[in-house]
Amino acid sequence: MAKESISALIAQLHMSKISRREFAKRAAAAGLAAGLVGQVIRAADVAAQEMPEATKIGVPGITYSTDNSKGTIKLYSSWPLTGSYATLGPDAVEAVKLCIADFGGAAGGYALSYEALDDGVAANNGGWEAGKETENVNKVINDAEAMVYMATYNSGAAKISIPITNAAGLAQISYANTYPGLTKAIEGVTEEGEPDLYYPSGKRNYLRVCPADDIQGAAGANWAFTEMGKKKAYILHDNSLYGKGVAAVFQGRFLELGGEVLGFEGYKADAGDYQSVMAAIADKGPDMVMLGATVDSNAAKVVQDFRGVMSPDDVLFLGPDGLINTAFVEGAADAAEGAWLTFAGYTPDKLLELGGPGADYVTRITEVLGHSPDSYAVYAYETTVAVIQAITVAGTADRTAILDALWATEGFVSLLGFTWSFTDTGDTDSAIIGLSQIIDGVIKYQKAIS
Repeated sequence: MAKESISALIAQLHMSKISRREFAKRAAAAGLAAGLVGQVIRAADVAAQEMPEATKIGVPGITYSTDNSKGTIKLYSSWPLTGSYATLGPDAVEAVKLCIADFGGAAGGYALSYEALDDGVAANNGGWEAGKETENVNKVINDAEAMVYMATYNSGAAKISIPITNAAGLAQISYANTYPGLTKAIEGVTEEGEPDLYYPSGKRNYLRVCPADDIQGAAGANWAFTEMGKKKAYILHDNSLYGKGVAAVFQGRFLELGGEVLGFEGYKADAGDYQSVMAAIADKGPDMVMLGATVDSNAAKVVQDFRGVMSPDDVLFLGPDGLINTAFVEGAADAAEGAWLTFAGYTPDKLLELGGPGADYVTRITEVLGHSPDSYAVYAYETTVAVIQAITVAGTADRTAILDALWATEGFVSLLGFTWSFTDTGDTDSAIIGLSQIIDGVIKYQKAIS
């Protein structure tokens, strides 16, 4: 065998494309001395330890290996990838890919394979559709190599898939679902029977790494009423599980504080314009408007028509994390200027300011994407670390063992600079809510409000 072929074998070993055992066998057959075979394998193990700074996050004390001699474990994700999600979804996919590569493409003795599924459809401007999510989750549970379903982005889609993965005993973990009812019951916010109706087996299998809207909605209301002195709010929502949920939490807390809610109204996402709606709202004299919506629900047009009749000097606009993305800013254009947005964590500019693993992640994913990443993509990376660690701890391609290891995640050092653990409901115990403002067409972090 030529020297070039031995070099190729060494490259495959370093990239985890072959196991150490397979390398030793093929290298020996190629004439590489046994002592040199051992040296190359040891060098590869050392190289595996010299991982990027972002990989320093997670539960301390877990030892990683690039060995993949046990076979393959398949990871799937499912969230929208086109239309209004054309930046948001793919950014999260690239974050997952970056993380898998950072950890050598292996965990627990298995090679990691990843497939990104799209649960969006063109008819919904790229937004999720129940039939697509059902198709995706059924594909995953019927793949014997699939051990974790990283899904979904939209809380409504999770409502579809959680009962299916639960019945199959498959771990499902989301980087972005924030509707409280998926994991806990909150009076006046969640629906009857939630969350137990999503878990037919009686054993929880769903987790999320971002704080839920019972924290985000309340934090937004506290800030608006206490710090900004807003006393009269009009609340709009897009009728989605997420949008109505975060709006309901905001309403409840705003009223508790002594504020007045002039209206709580759902709007039609497919309407051509909202000028008459905004004129009616303006007549009521609010000093702020809170919009519970995602970007695919025509939120940009809502804000444009809102600003057509209400000045930013007189009426504050507050939106949730469903709008903290480039698609919303670009779609609303000048009307987005000065808008305030809450987010369950830190935006990329704040992570760069903080330095450390979070800044390393932002710097490298920006190089991959060619633009600053969507804010939620940081949680896609973090989710993947949690999954890799669970597979490493379990050390077996067994759905139950991996689910149990994932559920036991405790003291996880975050890219955001703090530690979190999963609670008995599958929620993170983190309560960080950041506040950003759109200034000169850019989402800029201002401060933490929770």
